[in-house]
Amino acid sequence: MIDLRSDTVTKPSPDMMQAIMNAKVGDDVYAEDPDVNTLQCYVAELLGKDDAIYVPSGSMSNQLGVKVNTNPGDEVILEQDAHIFYFETAAPAIISNVQCRTIHSTYGQMPLDAIEQAIRPNVYYFPKTTLLCLENTHNRHGGTIISLDYIKQVRQLTQQHNIRMHLDGARLWNASIATGITVKEYANYFDTISVCLSKGLGAPVGSVLVGDKQSITKAKRWRKILGGGMRQAGILAAAGLYALTHNIERLVEDHNNAKFFANAISNISGVNVDMNTVQTNMVAFETPDYLPAATLVSKCKDAGVLFNSIAQNKIRIVFHLDVSSEDAVKASEVVRDAILNSK
Repeated sequence: MIDLRSDTVTKPSPDMMQAIMNAKVGDDVYAEDPDVNTLQCYVAELLGKDDAIYVPSGSMSNQLGVKVNTNPGDEVILEQDAHIFYFETAAPAIISNVQCRTIHSTYGQMPLDAIEQAIRPNVYYFPKTTLLCLENTHNRHGGTIISLDYIKQVRQLTQQHNIRMHLDGARLWNASIATGITVKEYANYFDTISVCLSKGLGAPVGSVLVGDKQSITKAKRWRKILGGGMRQAGILAAAGLYALTHNIERLVEDHNNAKFFANAISNISGVNVDMNTVQTNMVAFETPDYLPAATLVSKCKDAGVLFNSIAQNKIRIVFHLDVSSEDAVKASEVVRDAILNSK
């Protein structure tokens, strides 16, 4: 089975499993797990921040980022399809007691004038705008890259209004590999950044939140409150360290497979692929009018290829380290045959 549902489906390689077996462990709640400590220091340095905290999931990392940057009753500005707003179970309202204000965009970059208009005036009957979140790369826009120039402009705007910035950088590694811009340069314009180890990098579990000392100290308290304090977590951190030191550069293979696949299906009658969005490891495409996305998902599953529908006539394909270039060819052929045989 060729699994293209997400880059979260990867399984540890034999070498990563060996790293897990060799992990040095201690009690991380006492800050005594050597591999967790090493991982946190490594990621903090990699992104140019003072401190870092290892957590079980990207959603927890994002929600800690929201929590440490806001107060109850504040308002957060996000793109309307942002993962924090769309997929995280209304957690900002539940955990941080904040209100989300969303802005439409085409490729994940909210118009600057729309952001400025969304910032609340300092009037007592309005919530206070204290945080703006960006997502790089952007999941629901098909893995699009938020440009560094745009980030700089947003940062300049938020600084004028004393608004902090959080980056959902679950796939920041992909943006860095695609552009040649270091993750440290991207991170420079944010107060907190969440990065994921269990997507394209192939670790089984975990994300890391980075920021200044004060933010991470507060995040540690809230990680505990949320039940995320782990004990001998080095067996997981060791996988993350292996992923960071072995699996970043190879992300270009996933990007190449995505571009091949997009080109291969773009000539199928009735299929619409916005090639402007095929920038990293994802391909989003619209199915022909006569073929609902759910039907295509079912037909391809029967033929040995898994992927997800994200709208009535829209599919998302995600490439990762467990999908070879040969798999990309096979998957494109299965999709082509399923569509042509459905006329």
